[in-house]
Amino acid sequence: MNTLRFSANKRSDFSKTLRSRVNAYFKTHNISKHANKSMVGKTVFMLFVFFTPLVLINTGIIQHALLLFVLYVISGLGMAGIGMGIMHDAIHGSYSKHRKVNKYLGYTMNLIGANATVWKIQHNVLHHTYTNIQQADDDINVPFFLRFSPHARKHWVQKFQHIYVWFFYSISTLLWITVKDFVRLRRYKKMGFLHKKGEYKKELFKLIGWKLLYYSYALALPLIIVPLAPWIIILAFLTMHLVTGLCISSVFQVAHIMPSTKYPQADSHGIIKNDWYLHQLATTSNFAPRSRFFSWLIGGLNYQVEHHLLPNVCHIHYRKISHIVMETAQEYDLPYHMKRTFVAAIADHVRMLRQLGKTEMTPVSS
Repeated sequence: MNTLRFSANKRSDFSKTLRSRVNAYFKTHNISKHANKSMVGKTVFMLFVFFTPLVLINTGIIQHALLLFVLYVISGLGMAGIGMGIMHDAIHGSYSKHRKVNKYLGYTMNLIGANATVWKIQHNVLHHTYTNIQQADDDINVPFFLRFSPHARKHWVQKFQHIYVWFFYSISTLLWITVKDFVRLRRYKKMGFLHKKGEYKKELFKLIGWKLLYYSYALALPLIIVPLAPWIIILAFLTMHLVTGLCISSVFQVAHIMPSTKYPQADSHGIIKNDWYLHQLATTSNFAPRSRFFSWLIGGLNYQVEHHLLPNVCHIHYRKISHIVMETAQEYDLPYHMKRTFVAAIADHVRMLRQLGKTEMTPVSS
């Protein structure tokens, strides 16, 4: 991948002021920017919600299809909670000040069928560095029948994407646990990320091993133990992932694919107009800031602006520091995108998908 750089001529004192104020907040209140007791409790709860239904299923006592589906769906909600509220912070290094704690909690990504190594490259490196930049941000590099950027190639089928995109959101985790991780691991090797001798093969073997472990307790054992028809068990397993995929994809996509967010492009020298902090403000949007339970449930990802500007801060603190970020942005006359509710954010996301699918947009590049 060609190296992109953020402009040194468009730097703002915003980032320095923001970091200073956020650091002062944690120092004044004598608290760590990492996980607290509430976060630890949440971690235990989400792991419990994910594993307990699977344990019950694998005891063989479940004999009714409806109960099987209910247990798989509950496990799917726990899976979404782990993805958004545990592994996300851990892989960012914001869960704990201890690297080993972050490393091992990051493996919860593997326990739900995906892969921490692939996610770290896709999300931490490509998405967080190059947010909404076509061909650089892997979150908007999608198949031809979807168009998540005004700079992407236009196809006629995309005029219906605001309708059928929900199906692909739903199967997103199914794609992760089957083919996408393998495809991306190979592609990231070609991009130069797994460059050490033997590193790619090592990660490939680990990826296969973790997936075999996941499939063993999430699908193989139930097929052997549960006294129901195999097609019912497989359908219940697929339902679990449809729930998880829809939850996770909806939350992540409404933070960036919005009418208010920008889609910057680099110039002929590979320079992006703004500095990194201004770029994040321009390309990211919050939603539902008043809903504490919803925020807790989705790992604070309704505060995406705070997360993108301060990815080393645990999400449990986002609500408290959000007013610092908003006030500092306003002080510097910078955008702070926000939708009051999740429903409003979804509506705007649909509007943006429809606009991207119907017209050749003339985007603003900064």
